[in-house]
Amino acid sequence: MTDPTRPSLVADPAHPGLGFRLPEAADHARVVGVIPSWWDLPGTANLGLLLPRLFFQHFADTSTIVEDDRGELAGFLIGFRSSSQPEVAYIHFVGVRPDLRSSGLARSLYERFFAAVRASGCRRVDAITGPGNVGSQRFHRALGFELTGDMEIEGVLAWRDYDGPGEHRVAFTRPL
Repeated sequence: MTDPTRPSLVADPAHPGLGFRLPEAADHARVVGVIPSWWDLPGTANLGLLLPRLFFQHFADTSTIVEDDRGELAGFLIGFRSSSQPEVAYIHFVGVRPDLRSSGLARSLYERFFAAVRASGCRRVDAITGPGNVGSQRFHRALGFELTGDMEIEGVLAWRDYDGPGEHRVAFTRPL
């Protein structure tokens, strides 16, 4: 029997057995709970702190949760349209379950986001990652993002102290 309180899932032919839907505040704990095991990088133990519940409350219309046919979390994208720069959208946090990496799911999440924010008038998408996250850098470049920064850090163009002292970030930008 279908649970009437569970959000409706939308199928995607490119990803059989997976359903896409908008997030709810109740998804917050489950998403933050997978971050330590999905990110296998040094210094990411507290990475979930960068994704407070407010993103699930206030940016659900431009974000996506993906579940498998067992109802398990398969991926997510949390992004929003800038209120101070309405022509710009920002992808804040994206995750794909490790066994689904290289399946095209992350690309599909990005393409869905691009289409949604383009339809609302955005002309550019921005995102960031850490200088050590080479996989993320490679992925963003493959999607047509360009790097911006003020110096080379760990061998990549990045912004020094972007998120505070010693918190350097690689910034990406991509026209829509």
